[in-house]
Amino acid sequence: MAFLILVVLFVVIKLSVYVLLQSAPEGFFRAEHIGSRDRETPDQVLSPQINASDDYLWEALPAVAPSPVGNPITREKIQLGKALFFDKNLSADRSLSCASCHELEKYAGGDGAEVSTGIWGKKGDRNAPTVWNSAFQKRLFWDGRARSLEQQAIQPLLNPIEMGMKSEIEIEKRVQEQPHYPDLFSRAFEGDTEISIDKIVKAIASYERTLITNDSPYDEFVRGDVSALTSQQLSGMALFEKVGCVHCHFGPNFSAASVFSDGLELRAFPANPDQLGAEYNFGNDGEKNTVWRVPSLRNVALTGPWLHNGQVDDLKEVVRIMAKAQLGKSKTREFQWVEHRLGVIENPDLTEQQVEDIVAFLHALSSRRLVQAAIE
Repeated sequence: MAFLILVVLFVVIKLSVYVLLQSAPEGFFRAEHIGSRDRETPDQVLSPQINASDDYLWEALPAVAPSPVGNPITREKIQLGKALFFDKNLSADRSLSCASCHELEKYAGGDGAEVSTGIWGKKGDRNAPTVWNSAFQKRLFWDGRARSLEQQAIQPLLNPIEMGMKSEIEIEKRVQEQPHYPDLFSRAFEGDTEISIDKIVKAIASYERTLITNDSPYDEFVRGDVSALTSQQLSGMALFEKVGCVHCHFGPNFSAASVFSDGLELRAFPANPDQLGAEYNFGNDGEKNTVWRVPSLRNVALTGPWLHNGQVDDLKEVVRIMAKAQLGKSKTREFQWVEHRLGVIENPDLTEQQVEDIVAFLHALSSRRLVQAAIE
């Protein structure tokens, strides 16, 4: 009888242990968990689901840009801003408008040149960034000096090698001398016909906030059309995240300097100059500034030549440069000896296929409308 009781007790204990093991979280009894839990560590920190939330979130671009409290967007203000945007009388020699360096369709909001040409044929030293989707950027110009479209709009008008107007008063006079403007200003500003520089830049900024392209294959894919991207573009999209491009070019507007970002808006370029050598020579041409605003990559395939000085006319080469300059690629093998441990660091160059796949994805960020306009 005693033997039978022992057998039953043994079976009960065995079953209890089995149930306990089955009910424990997966991996609970791995050695790394022993003694690792702190009393003040929340349960969720130890949850295996935390890793899943680290995945990058891909988002489509909104159809409407934010409207500033001090400059609400209206249809009438947009109409006035458009007229001013295309008005060549706002340059000293009456040869250039805002649209001259930001051709909306032919060059997708840029001008297709290495650097822009101002009044009297003067050459600048910067590549014209696209004006499309600039409404979503909170830093404007390559050096990021403007923090709003209103701040940005006035500066080219007064720049001596861009539009070259001598003063804000001279700009106002150029607008005042044209008979169609008083009515446009009256409609845009609730019956007030006074023409001032403040109203001029507010109107131009309002028009620029309508220049949005969220009709790319990428946007269609993110919104649910799984056939919008090719297999190569999907591969490039995965690589774009995996190799680290999203560290700077993230969010719906693919820029750390956008309204969707709370992080650093400017980045050093090149971050790894030793990886460039004499091949590219960025940062070694006398430039004092090596910190730049992170540009949006939307429509990037349509806005070459690229980079702040427009020196690169091949998008594949841009990808290679950024991989080396910003991601430290080309480190084939590096050894580190620390506390009697040998570490091996490998960060090889992107393969040619990887470069082509990423470029294919960048093409998927192009507006279908602008692609068609470029063809025509």
